[in-house]
Amino acid sequence: MPGMPLLDIRQRTGYLFVALTIGHVILISAQVTTQRGVPLLETATFGVVAEVQRGVAALAGGLSGAWDGYVALQDTRAENVALREEVAQLQVELQEERAVAGQSRQLQELLDLQTRVSVTTTGASVIAGGASPDFRTITIDKGAGAAIGQDMAVISPSGVVGRVVTAAPRASKVQLLIDRNAAAGVIIERSRAQGVVVGSGGDLLAMEYVAGSADLREGDLVVTSGIDGIYPKGFLIGRIESVTRNGQDYGSIVVRPSVDFSSLESVLVVLTRPVVPGDDSE
Repeated sequence: MPGMPLLDIRQRTGYLFVALTIGHVILISAQVTTQRGVPLLETATFGVVAEVQRGVAALAGGLSGAWDGYVALQDTRAENVALREEVAQLQVELQEERAVAGQSRQLQELLDLQTRVSVTTTGASVIAGGASPDFRTITIDKGAGAAIGQDMAVISPSGVVGRVVTAAPRASKVQLLIDRNAAAGVIIERSRAQGVVVGSGGDLLAMEYVAGSADLREGDLVVTSGIDGIYPKGFLIGRIESVTRNGQDYGSIVVRPSVDFSSLESVLVVLTRPVVPGDDSE
């Protein structure tokens, strides 16, 4: 179009004028000085450069601070990991010390019991539990080689544990008192009422063959009577937890054992067989 060249010439003329004006201002600034004798151009240039330098310095400082913070954070994380590992190790050592202390306490209690009782005993450690819930048994690390035989009583500081049912040369199987096929002759410590406790297969015992006139109360201590020929007289069985009557007779007598059968670690095997009153076999 005929008007386009004229427009280009005007734009170029405008640009040239602006450039000449700026150049003229720069030349004047170079000649004009401030009150201190410094060229105005140099002052303006220095101000611009100084601001650029300030921004660069701030950016560098920020990057440096961020890097230092990152390094410090990494060091802190490493220290935290080391501290956690140290705490975990200390917790393991504490548990080991507690286990040793607990074992030492149990052994001391067994030793105290061994010195108190009048029968001859030998200590043994529990090395296994029964595989079937229908047969409540444990395995101990002593057998016939340590003079242990069938039907010997097994006790703990808490009370009666059970009896030996199988004695191998170096290990024995012990039927726990709570096994459903286990039983023991007992007597109520307070009233001297007699009966028999039988296992239920669970955590409790049932007391049977008790005369209707017998004096029984909840909380009464139940101990061995010695009439079964297995358990020596006077060893603790547990406490009566509940008593119900069925007319003139006792309907249900529940006894809670004094032994925690789930936490047995060490026991005593009674090597002396009890003498049953009226037994002239010996």
